[in-house]
Amino acid sequence: MSKKTAIVTGGSRGIGHAISLQLAKEGYALALLDINAEEKVKDNLDRLRSVNGDLLYFRGDLGSSDDRKAFAQAVREKYGRVDVLVNNAGVAPKVRADILEMTEESFDFVIGINLRGTFFLTQAIARDMREGRAQDPSYHPIIVTISSNSEYTSSTNRGEYCISKAGLGMMTKLFADRLAEDGILVYEIRPGIIRTDMTSKVAEKYDRLIAEGLLPIKRWGEPRDIANAVSALCSGKLAYSTGQAIDVDGGFHIRRL
Repeated sequence: MSKKTAIVTGGSRGIGHAISLQLAKEGYALALLDINAEEKVKDNLDRLRSVNGDLLYFRGDLGSSDDRKAFAQAVREKYGRVDVLVNNAGVAPKVRADILEMTEESFDFVIGINLRGTFFLTQAIARDMREGRAQDPSYHPIIVTISSNSEYTSSTNRGEYCISKAGLGMMTKLFADRLAEDGILVYEIRPGIIRTDMTSKVAEKYDRLIAEGLLPIKRWGEPRDIANAVSALCSGKLAYSTGQAIDVDGGFHIRRL
């Protein structure tokens, strides 16, 4: 492959689609793992193909070991190697419940996809990246995980989500530490309030909070804001940084009086 390849999980909609579109514009061949039936996201996939015709769409569940293995093998067979892994796929609880009422089923559902699935896909792709580096020192793969400001912000009615995102923060540090000797850089992006289907249900609440001064940059984040951050990390211009968490949140993380 003369063209670089990027995996984007959850790449057919929302933030994942914006990331996929940005990387396609930059010339990456794409491999998307997503739970959506292809016909339901046809318009988005057609848009990606119109920008860059090289696209593998694999319908699968990130939480499924079998689906992860089949996806990784499909990527190997089609592209040979992966230059960028973007861990974007994630779910919220099906029902928001106080942590005193949270069910084990809800906990397992969210953790199984957001943290367990992401960890073991990263493990599989990282192994391939290490092998590629051993064969070609000019190959410089990058891993970027999209977590959330919920990593450090308490929401007691969706505790399983917060825990999963906090876990991704440590996962980033672990892989950054382990893979640094192989020349593989690992980063994390922590989005804030981003305009997506997931936040549409609470749009009125966030409109009010932003108007009241919650964020120093007084606007919603857009999926393209996250896509631009991924692009910057993939540029190779941060070659002396790894394990970093980049807040793309309008300044939400700043403690203010």
